[in-house]
Amino acid sequence: MLIIITPLVVTQVVAAIIFYDNHWGTMLRRLTGAIAGEIAMVTDMLRHEPELAEREWLLETARLRLHLDLQLHEGEILPNRPPTLGNSQMEQALASALENQVKRPFVIDADSLDDRVEILVQLPEGVLEVLAPRKRLFSSTTYIFVLWMVGTSMLLMGIATIFMRNQVRSVRKLAATANSFGKGRDVPRLKEEGAREVRQASHAFNLMRDRISRQIEQRTEMLAGVSHDLRTPLTRMKLQLAMLGDDEDIAALREDVEEMERMLADYLAFARGEGTETSAPADLSALLQDVVSRFRRQSHAVDLHLEEDITLPLKRRAMERCLSNLIGNACRYAGHVAVRAGLRGEMAVILIDDDGPGIPPDKREQVFKAFFRLESSRNPRTGGTGLGLTIARDIARSHGGEITLEDSPLGGLRVRVDLPL
Repeated sequence: MLIIITPLVVTQVVAAIIFYDNHWGTMLRRLTGAIAGEIAMVTDMLRHEPELAEREWLLETARLRLHLDLQLHEGEILPNRPPTLGNSQMEQALASALENQVKRPFVIDADSLDDRVEILVQLPEGVLEVLAPRKRLFSSTTYIFVLWMVGTSMLLMGIATIFMRNQVRSVRKLAATANSFGKGRDVPRLKEEGAREVRQASHAFNLMRDRISRQIEQRTEMLAGVSHDLRTPLTRMKLQLAMLGDDEDIAALREDVEEMERMLADYLAFARGEGTETSAPADLSALLQDVVSRFRRQSHAVDLHLEEDITLPLKRRAMERCLSNLIGNACRYAGHVAVRAGLRGEMAVILIDDDGPGIPPDKREQVFKAFFRLESSRNPRTGGTGLGLTIARDIARSHGGEITLEDSPLGGLRVRVDLPL
């Protein structure tokens, strides 16, 4: 809008300055000069015509030919004070013209009458009263010029706004589609429309969308093959270990195989990123109840408080994994966990508080890095691959949200999950 309005405003200001300084000033000087010249001519002729009949004929002729209503008030005298001029440009120009051409004392009254201007001129015989039509002193082109200038500017602004709105609509559609695609939603190809630059951006986005979709599909297929190839020998190893007995060495090997299975599942989940699942409206409150119930059945103390029912677009399986990782971490390192969910403006907020050892503030961003483990602040015997929080944050960000770590009122760690509605 500034691109449209600024040139129009600047053009109007420049045009108005040029008009008033040149055209309007010139026209006003010519109009007032003509009136002052006619009054000067009449005063000169009155001075050379002493006869009353001749004066009356002169005044009547001026009334008919010059459209000036003139009356001579013999014996009257104007007040002996400087003429008081109004603030209008017309009165100032008329006074200047009278001073230059008539060269006699005068009084101008432009306010008493609506359609005429009264001019009183002191002559030796008395006071000459002149009623000049206002239209002879004022050019209507001023209003016409202003109206045309404002009217055409408004028309051009309206037309330009319509065209600009069409271009902006294409850009907004591109932004909304890119935002949805960035959150992992299945979006159709963007229609390439609008200005050439907007069409180029839309075409580039469609190419990018196709490349990313192909990459995700190829990676998913590759990971499915890797998963099958690695799980098959692990299954054979588990069967062989089951047939060997239950001595201490076999039990240690069995634990190693189970750990390899867990690590493999974590690696595949991290690499896959739940990319094949599509978003759909889901009940977040019901999802939280399901996850919390699962941990309660495992004898963990988890309190759940839902402020209201929350429904928003979710990849349900991915979000279930995200919440399970977060609540599972809290249950693993704390004795009591409190989960709370509610709406804060346009965001759904989930708070997970625990009374565990917490995480130092300078380490809270590092724990989201892949394969990073806090051995000093967390129990070093719990194992794990260091991917739980990484996967959880990736899932939250794929929904357009974020996960942050804070101090908990319970004395441990607070995990805050923000999800846009």
